[in-house]
Amino acid sequence: MSTHLLRQAYAQGYFPMPHPHSNELLWLSPDPRAIIPLDGLHVSRSLERTIRRGHLTYTYDMDFAGVMQGCSERPDTWITDEFKTAYQRLHKEGYAHSVEIWQDDKLVGGVYGVALHGAFFAESKFHRVRDASKMAIVKLVERMKICGMELLEVQFLTDHLKTLGTIEVPRRQYLQLLSHALSSPAKFTPVSP
Repeated sequence: MSTHLLRQAYAQGYFPMPHPHSNELLWLSPDPRAIIPLDGLHVSRSLERTIRRGHLTYTYDMDFAGVMQGCSERPDTWITDEFKTAYQRLHKEGYAHSVEIWQDDKLVGGVYGVALHGAFFAESKFHRVRDASKMAIVKLVERMKICGMELLEVQFLTDHLKTLGTIEVPRRQYLQLLSHALSSPAKFTPVSP
């Protein structure tokens, strides 16, 4: 997976995923597609309390490899060494970013994905303590708004993502939203708090 191919795929509405049995690389463009409307992000009272408590802190792009590693530590992971290498190259080129959640200087959660103009394609997230991955999404949305971005794509709707206000849109509508976001001059700029 070259970084050029990955950028082209995302720009056309596709993302890569290995077949679960053969490991053959597939390029998916699901219908419907899951997105989190930036103005529709739902933050529960318990998540607000977690964020306010201040025992968790956050950074941007401070440990991209660590976030990918955390996301890959599950029984049926699709984040292979090939994926890690490709996305770390994208990160070095400025197209892939991470949000890290820390507790006492330990990485306890995060999210990573690809940013092209006004669109962010969230690839995966993880948590080692309660609410850490949700907090990462909240901090990602905050940063996207500051940067003038408009589309947060999260691939598939899950029960976990539903709690954050994730919705599904038909592929046709998604491609229209994507086209508009790609024409934006916005750029994800990772600035630590």
